Amino acid sequence: MEKIASFTINHLTLEPGIYVSRRDRYGDTVITTFDLRMTSPNREPVMNTAEMHTIEHLGATYLRNHPDYKDRTVYFGPMGCRTGFYLLLAGDLDSKDIVPLMTGMFKFIRDFEGPIPGAAERECGNYLDQNLPMARWLADRFLKNTLYGIDASHLVYPE
Repeated sequence: MEKIASFTINHLTLEPGIYVSRRDRYGDTVITTFDLRMTSPNREPVMNTAEMHTIEHLGATYLRNHPDYKDRTVYFGPMGCRTGFYLLLAGDLDSKDIVPLMTGMFKFIRDFEGPIPGAAERECGNYLDQNLPMARWLADRFLKNTLYGIDASHLVYPE
C-alpha cells in the first residue's frame, strides 16, 4: 500500500507552525489542507481532548462566521495525534496566505468568555468534555510562540 503524504513528514524535526499538508482538486476547485501544528510532535506533551474539543468548537465558530472565509471553510478539526488541527479551505493557498486568519482565530479563542458555542447536550455528542481555560492558554501560547513573528521555517515542512 502507498504511504499517505502526512506519514512522510519528518516528525522528529517538525515544529509548531502552519503548513500546507496537501492540495486536492475537485472539479474546478482546489482544496488546500493545512496542518496547524501547535505542539512539537514526540517532544512535547500532546493536548488533552477537552481543550482540543473547545478549540474545535470555537475555531469552527470563528471560521464559519468570518466574512471572507465562511464560504471557503470545508473542515476544521483535530489531528488524531493531538498535536494540532487540520483546516481545509477552498482555494489554492499557501501557508502565508492564512497567517492573518489564524492569528484572528487564535485571538478569538484566547479572548473568548461565556458559554462555548455548540456545547449543549442537544448540540454536541460529548458536550461535557470541554476545557475553556486550557484552550485559552494554548491559544495564547500558539500566538506568542508561533504566530507572532512566524517565519518561513514554520510555514513550509522541514526536509
